[in-house]
Amino acid sequence: MCIAFPGKILSIDPDNFAVIEISGTRREVSLDIVDEPVTVGDYVICHAGYAIQRIDEEAALEKLSFLQELIDNEIY
Repeated sequence: MCIAFPGKILSIDPDNFAVIEISGTRREVSLDIVDEPVTVGDYVICHAGYAIQRIDEEAALEKLSFLQELIDNEIY
């Protein structure tokens, strides 16, 4: 099963890689396949080292809350 997570962009380097934060964990992802411009502070859905698409903050926070609920209740 594959799961993509929403992450907040903390920085973007000149090679189009971003550092994102997912519930306190930082990861580096490529922005090469995102189909619209993104900036620091935006949320993106990420999978396997790539940001896939931009997502609005409200939807991102809702999905992160749901994922935390699954973890807290050991539903996996």
